[in-house]
Amino acid sequence: MSNKKLEVLSPAGDLVRLKAAVDYGADAVYLAGEEFGMRTAASNFGEADLREGVKYAHQKGVKVYVACNTLPHNDEISRLPAFIEMVDDTGADAFIASDIGTMGLVKKYAPKKELHISVQSGIVNYETANAFYNMGANRIVTARELSLEEIAEIRAKTPKDLQIEAFVHGAMCVSFSARCLLSSYMTGRDANRGDCAQPCRWSYSLMEEKRPGQYFDITETDKGTYILNANDLCMAEHIKEIADAGIYSLKIEGRAKSHYYVAVATNAYRGAVDAYYNGAEKTPEWVMQELDKISHRTYSTGFYYGRPENSQTYENAGYQRDYSVAAVVSGYENGMVTAILKNKFLKGQEFDCLEPGSVPFILKADEVYNEKGEAIDSAPHPMMTVKIPYERPIKIGSLLRMKTE
Repeated sequence: MSNKKLEVLSPAGDLVRLKAAVDYGADAVYLAGEEFGMRTAASNFGEADLREGVKYAHQKGVKVYVACNTLPHNDEISRLPAFIEMVDDTGADAFIASDIGTMGLVKKYAPKKELHISVQSGIVNYETANAFYNMGANRIVTARELSLEEIAEIRAKTPKDLQIEAFVHGAMCVSFSARCLLSSYMTGRDANRGDCAQPCRWSYSLMEEKRPGQYFDITETDKGTYILNANDLCMAEHIKEIADAGIYSLKIEGRAKSHYYVAVATNAYRGAVDAYYNGAEKTPEWVMQELDKISHRTYSTGFYYGRPENSQTYENAGYQRDYSVAAVVSGYENGMVTAILKNKFLKGQEFDCLEPGSVPFILKADEVYNEKGEAIDSAPHPMMTVKIPYERPIKIGSLLRMKTE
């Protein structure tokens, strides 16, 4: 068992998702400002939200890492020093970088902050890890192509104070260490600057050079084939092996994912890690059940046990979405749970309740009341307030989920 407790590291695409990650058990969150981060599609953080987010996280003992991991061009470099100084002033705990020039600027303009080397740097051996350590890195994020055995060797041949972070859950990129040219070539959106259009998820057919306009299916379906569509990574059942390999930080992918995704994934990995430290021989069944309740492709263990055998889904985009959020708990008084409606439901609906710090449980709405306390048979309007009798308080921010048909 690892001497230092594993870190659950969660994504935060905006302030709402940061608070969800913190509330549902993250030890640290990673995010980006409005520039220099690898997810331009995510809402990201302006200065005011970043300051509020760092304050909220630190009040709960949670660290904040700011991604500055694009490959900036000449016209962007002049804006980097001011950005770094602003982030430093917010009290954020670390910068995540992949560009050597950016690393130098971080060490110059925020010398007391930790420097984490992004997965974009493609670290696959101990010599590279040591080189980054000698440049002032406190942590490396290993490439997704590495096995646990290879990571263990990096751990054995690098300084013990160099932390190792690795992705344990979420979408897998089809290209080496996520450095892809497909998006830039096909759409003009540069994946290496946070603007990936995800062409690896598209459906493809074959066309012969001398027969333009005549398409041939690569598979037997009439929809083409998803030849580049990598399955999602899930390592929640392998916490012991992760710890034994010397990985310290367990990174959940998904800064562009929803508040719901962040809450569920964080809660699940918190449960898996806590169970490991409490001596459980295997990951609790509820953890894996939870990870099936978020939008995902077929799960795999990626490259951690060698070349993956179930690495891709060829028939379709592969998303599975079985649950939706009906309402978010906003209070409890006089035996009534108060919640804000997100999706309509009828009286008698059985909810799967996700509460911060708890194993999910069932809440059945045998009675439903509106804001005035009047009994109603249905809750049809988004953002309306509903009240449901329940025998104990439920924490604010808890999610009332229902299974989709």
